[in-house]
Amino acid sequence: MEFALFTEIPVPRPWTPNSERRAVNEAVEQAVYAEEMGFDSFWTVEHHFLDEYSHCTAPEVLYGAISQRTKRIRIGHGVRLLPYPYNHPIRVAEQAAFVDILSNGRLEFGTGRSISRNELEGFGIPPHTARGRWEESLRLITALWKTPLDQKFSWESEHFKIPPRFVIPRPVQQPHPPIWLATSGVESHELAGKLGLGLLSFTVMIDPEELARRIGIYRNALKDAEPIGAFVNGRAACFSLVYCGSDNQRARTIAGDSMVWYVQNSIDLLTATLNWGMELGGDKALGAYDHIKALFDLNREEINFDYLDQRQMVINGDPDKCVRNIKSFQEAGVDLLLCMMQGHGVSHSDVMESIRLFGAHVIPKFH
Repeated sequence: MEFALFTEIPVPRPWTPNSERRAVNEAVEQAVYAEEMGFDSFWTVEHHFLDEYSHCTAPEVLYGAISQRTKRIRIGHGVRLLPYPYNHPIRVAEQAAFVDILSNGRLEFGTGRSISRNELEGFGIPPHTARGRWEESLRLITALWKTPLDQKFSWESEHFKIPPRFVIPRPVQQPHPPIWLATSGVESHELAGKLGLGLLSFTVMIDPEELARRIGIYRNALKDAEPIGAFVNGRAACFSLVYCGSDNQRARTIAGDSMVWYVQNSIDLLTATLNWGMELGGDKALGAYDHIKALFDLNREEINFDYLDQRQMVINGDPDKCVRNIKSFQEAGVDLLLCMMQGHGVSHSDVMESIRLFGAHVIPKFH
């Protein structure tokens, strides 16, 4: 089992002129320290308009900096938003290649479509079109990467008409970096398997038993995969809120409220998307987002730390407790655990303590 440090770069209010600069530079320091402490990879999101929640709007720039301060740790898009006009697929391919070059072949290329109204509506993307736009862009990018370097590339589809051009640069990893799909819905777990993509299971509020069921659906679909890329990436990754402290009470005191804040705000973002889809015309307007309707069964105010901790929906405690909880994820079929330690309101020094304890006492139990 492998481990990644995962961050969304939250910036709590009240803001000062130095708030974002400090948060971004701390994220770089955390990535460098994660490599030192034995983490296998470092992943971030791409988010827009999500103030406080995430200020990581240009991950490829962050990766360029991290690539020059690390040597071994892999660098993951968690994820690059593909529905146009978030990003033009040619620009995505160019930027990914540059990161792969600067890192000497360490890029993991995670992709997704976003699940928040703030982002989709902000870029003028109707929710029912997002999956189609994601797939169209990904097929263009993978076709480009499978085209020999000495041949011109061209493409014509609903949203893109690209005349023959030499598209440069190309990734160090040949024919391309491993490709992943981020998902929070069961249907997309199956889609990731059918397309031969690595699974980034980013669902909040599910326990290891339900996670195992979803990974089972993914692995079953992999058996008949028709890879969208040049090869099948058959790994399953899962995101979790994680804090490793010197004792259970300290871990709860430092990160417990932050974990609850994140889950509650994630639910707010998802339900806002659902309400928007209903305003636009119901299930048809929602497209592949109708799975979030289950969140209406949850009472946001009843979600507290004990609720999350007892159901192993978060990983919080001393190293021994973290190991016990992670074994449940391992038994569920997780190959890579994405550990989000940089929670809303958790100090940089506390994040570094968690990285140290996790690297020294947890990772060795699984490597």
